[in-house]
Amino acid sequence: MLEVRKICKSYGKKQVLQDLSFAIQSGEVYGLLGPNGAGKTTTISILCGLIKADRGSVMMNGQTSSGAMRSLIGIAPQENIFYKSLTCEENLRFFGQLYGLSNELCRKQAKYCLELVGLGDRAKSIADTLSGGMQRRLSMAIALVHQPQLVVLDEPTTGLDIEARYEIWEVIRNLSSQDTAILLTTHLLDEAERLCQRIGIIKQGSLLAEGSLEELRKYVPAKEIVLVCTPDEDLAIARAIELGFEYRHYGRELSFWLPKALELKEILEYFDGITIDSIMRQPVRLENIYVEVTRSLEVT
Repeated sequence: MLEVRKICKSYGKKQVLQDLSFAIQSGEVYGLLGPNGAGKTTTISILCGLIKADRGSVMMNGQTSSGAMRSLIGIAPQENIFYKSLTCEENLRFFGQLYGLSNELCRKQAKYCLELVGLGDRAKSIADTLSGGMQRRLSMAIALVHQPQLVVLDEPTTGLDIEARYEIWEVIRNLSSQDTAILLTTHLLDEAERLCQRIGIIKQGSLLAEGSLEELRKYVPAKEIVLVCTPDEDLAIARAIELGFEYRHYGRELSFWLPKALELKEILEYFDGITIDSIMRQPVRLENIYVEVTRSLEVT
């Protein structure tokens, strides 16, 4: 479907992308994650034909970048793209005409896309009267009106309440089930963990790690992570080192990487004689992987 090959982009002396490569298959939700300034927005701009890469190539279905290729891509940017004074249906028909769809096809696609994102009953509603979650779904419908094969969703749920997030997630899952390829950028790591089949983590314009959640777990060689709150932190760390446990600080939280899952009683026995105010076991999460990758791996 989509193949990005060694794209590079600089602005003056600042190199934003450095030989960035990744691919997305039909029906796949691919998460592109990275800190602010990592190059995600520049990557999206290149994919959508807004700017040109200095080197490298972008291919869709084996064809290099062209006007025809760009028509296969839909984008829902961070800022909602619609006219507030128009109805939902009018917005979709307007954008459909920009893509060269006939009046009849615009009408059919407007109805279909609104139904797809759960706004079928709001076709005649003025866009500005919709809730924040509905407005995000309207932007997604606009991105779909021309029947793209790849949809780029840039921070689709930022600023939404949990119920609205769930609604957007369901739309994304429905799109994936219909063989639409999706490129998702998000700072909400639980969102990527739930939705993405594969994840690419970038920093300073280079891909540091890529794979399924299970494949990415190799960057945190632990079966379980234990979060500990203790006034005797130095003693707890010294004990962990004696036991062969790696430790990390996530903000103010002290955590230990356990090479095997242990019962809580066993863990407490290991730290016998050390005051433990609270302790919590959890599986290795994407947030642990993300922090380890972005902190530890050097960009080459």
